Amino acid sequence: MDRSKDKVGYEINFNRHFYKYTPPRPLESIDAELKQAEEEIMRLLREVTE
Repeated sequence: MDRSKDKVGYEINFNRHFYKYTPPRPLESIDAELKQAEEEIMRLLREVTE
């Protein structure tokens, strides 16, 4: 036996034991948020360029 390859301890994969699936949000709500952010960015850019 090659004792130099021995490892002490182990890794606990918490995702495997404690992960709870949460489904993604509906595309309509994500799209609405992106549109709102885009409008805010455009408003701020208009303020800067005026």
